[in-house]
Amino acid sequence: MAFVRDFEEIDGTMTAVVGGKAANLGELTRAGLPVPQGFCVTTDAYRAVAEAGAPAGTTPENARRTVLETPVPQEIRDAVVTAYRGFGDDVPVAVRSSATAEDLPFASFAGQQDTFLNVVGEDAVVDAVRRCWASLWTGRAVSYRETNGIDHRTTYLAVVVQRMVQSAVSGVLFTANPVTGTRDQVVIDASPGLGEAVVSGAVNPDHFVVDGTEIVQRRPGDKRFLIRSLPGGGTEHVEVDAADGPCLTDDQVHALAELGRRTQAHYGSPQDVEWAIDAAGALHLTQARPITTLFPLPENNKAGHAYFCFSLAQGLERPITPMGRAVFREIAGSAFEIVIGDPASQSYVEVGERIFFDVTKVLRSRVGREFVTRLLGVMEARSAEVLRGLFDDPRFAVTSSSPMPALRRVLRLARRFHAPQTVLRALADPEKAARGARALEREVLEKAAGLTVEHALRQCVVPVLPRLAPTALAGFALLGLVGKVADVRPGELQAVLRGLPNNVTTEMDLAMWDLAREIRRDPAALRQFRNGERPAALDAFLAKWGHRAVAEIDLGLPRWSDDPAHVIGVVRNLLLLEDADAAPDAVFARGAAEAEAMIETLARRSWGRGWFVRFALRRTRVLAGLREHPKYLVITLFGVLRERITRAGEDLVAQGRLRAADDVFFLNFEELRSTQGDLREVVARRREVYDREMRRRHIPRVLLSDGTDAEAVHHGTAVEGDLVGTPASAGTVTGAARVVMDPVGAHLEPGEILVAPSTDPGWTPLFLTAGGLVMEMGGANSHGAVVAREYGIPAVVGVREAVTRIRTGDRITVDGSTGAVTTSG
Repeated sequence: MAFVRDFEEIDGTMTAVVGGKAANLGELTRAGLPVPQGFCVTTDAYRAVAEAGAPAGTTPENARRTVLETPVPQEIRDAVVTAYRGFGDDVPVAVRSSATAEDLPFASFAGQQDTFLNVVGEDAVVDAVRRCWASLWTGRAVSYRETNGIDHRTTYLAVVVQRMVQSAVSGVLFTANPVTGTRDQVVIDASPGLGEAVVSGAVNPDHFVVDGTEIVQRRPGDKRFLIRSLPGGGTEHVEVDAADGPCLTDDQVHALAELGRRTQAHYGSPQDVEWAIDAAGALHLTQARPITTLFPLPENNKAGHAYFCFSLAQGLERPITPMGRAVFREIAGSAFEIVIGDPASQSYVEVGERIFFDVTKVLRSRVGREFVTRLLGVMEARSAEVLRGLFDDPRFAVTSSSPMPALRRVLRLARRFHAPQTVLRALADPEKAARGARALEREVLEKAAGLTVEHALRQCVVPVLPRLAPTALAGFALLGLVGKVADVRPGELQAVLRGLPNNVTTEMDLAMWDLAREIRRDPAALRQFRNGERPAALDAFLAKWGHRAVAEIDLGLPRWSDDPAHVIGVVRNLLLLEDADAAPDAVFARGAAEAEAMIETLARRSWGRGWFVRFALRRTRVLAGLREHPKYLVITLFGVLRERITRAGEDLVAQGRLRAADDVFFLNFEELRSTQGDLREVVARRREVYDREMRRRHIPRVLLSDGTDAEAVHHGTAVEGDLVGTPASAGTVTGAARVVMDPVGAHLEPGEILVAPSTDPGWTPLFLTAGGLVMEMGGANSHGAVVAREYGIPAVVGVREAVTRIRTGDRITVDGSTGAVTTSG
């Protein structure tokens, strides 16, 4: 076996032998990019040492000690020394870890293992190699692997030994903007001295953004700190006076941008690149790895398009199962056929295991803009605000101003589904209309029973909803009309909507309260419940409501009847409720009584129009609760179809084509209907992707085709008096601050915002519970910023005097898009 390989012998397929970092450096060397000379101590060398102490089977601390104390076999030492001598006599080198689970497409492992700079001499190089091996078992590296679902037992460490660049200026660059996601921008952080000062976040670097051939942003840092090599080996950290000018010329910035683009072109994906410029002005590429935090782009992406995240607007940050998405493809096809007459429309888009809709045509239509943003203003206001931010973008300039096409479409749909007649019947006899809406459940289920799952989704969802929607809309229209003609004060119309009848969601909640009361009244049932058994009352509840679930629009997720843990938890809390006035049914009854009283108040106040106010608002109360019924019908249908799909999964298990019945929800309909082929590997791959997406914490509300997260760009300006730094990880969070000067022994409550002078990789386990991050030092590409983006927590770095101006316990708001940190005491 080979314990050492030169970069020229290494390519990107050799990760198992040389680790991620070395595989990339070898690949880039062979591609002709300016990588300093180097070699790799392979994973075979690590195995020879590790197998003697079996570190993977013990604690991280013991594993690290075992590796440090195990002698380096002479054969390995000789191989390392021979390769090192090939550089010349006592040449300074950088010794860096290269794990097999490193620089992966979904986890960068930025700084999780150790690096040793300006190592000089044979003994020093061998010792640095040993210490790199041991760093595989630092607390931060172990925590990072566990967070990313990477097995310690399958992770091995190689070590890169590379000729040291005595850099005059160095830093990092991203070939896509890591904060906004924009793929066309190169972002560069630079500072004098060795690059570790920038990478570790110890310095406020100069910051450049290059868009095409133009430098669109220059933000100078104070660069008051640098790391430089010492004669004979080692480095020193030096504080210097703040620099006035930038440390890079425009030509150097453009040269770096071009180096980044060449690197990205080679790999075909955005890259995080470390670089150095020596005293002679030569540019060196010292490392490259994939940017792991960017939200993916659609497969059939089109330039100049905008995609709205439907699943996020529905409250689902989590990914949607493959079967759940297959269901929505059928429903979307039906909707496009009915609404726009184009079942093959490309407006439905899947990205990052989530559902998006292409809203480009909406943004280019004056009517579309008005309708969608008004609708979202009620349903998901932040998305509406983000879309409005695109109105001035020339890519989405209005090309259709006439309302006539939209009006003709609405009239056609109204005629097709008899909407005017439905509204008139609801106004004439609202109680009968409500009974008719409820009767639709049986009709839908009976029709679906005679159809395939796919046909049921196409024929029993979108075609049914227009039969229900006008009824509820009539109720809300009357409410709005009263607001126009009556003397209504703020909040009074909302009071009319309290305790609404005919609301299935309220009925379900009250049924859960009834379940809790029934269990409380029956000692035997209560004893069963507390012992973890299922009393008959729970089974009765699940018989009616078991088709509901958290995140229930994903048909691939278990229903309460499959896993009643959520119901049990809610009931357990309800059993603690002793105050009769706070009981849900009492609260509901009071709300209904107050609503009736408000109707009378408004009627008496409306001289000459009291009869109309009573007429309108009493119909509003009967009809408005039906707003929940369309979704209820869909979820009821989903419950029935899920049972059918589960049975198909059981058949596939019996055939030996699936491991478990619920694996069927990681297939699509074509695979479900297939009659041959082992589907287990397909499921395993999709589960791996799904689990990885479950760890993603930031989802763009609106994604542009160039990768830009529109919310990260179209935002308000920082308020005067705010603490302002560099945006590092998009998002906004408000919470209690926790100022931490030393991570050792630090306590961070979940959701608290970590405020620190700077962070190196030793801090990153704290990020697991942090709600946000504020740092005095660092740039957008420092370790703290990189890991904050991976964990999806809003972060602002380079905030001067953050640890002195913010105190533990202060309530602060961190806006990772504007770079503003607002304190409220």
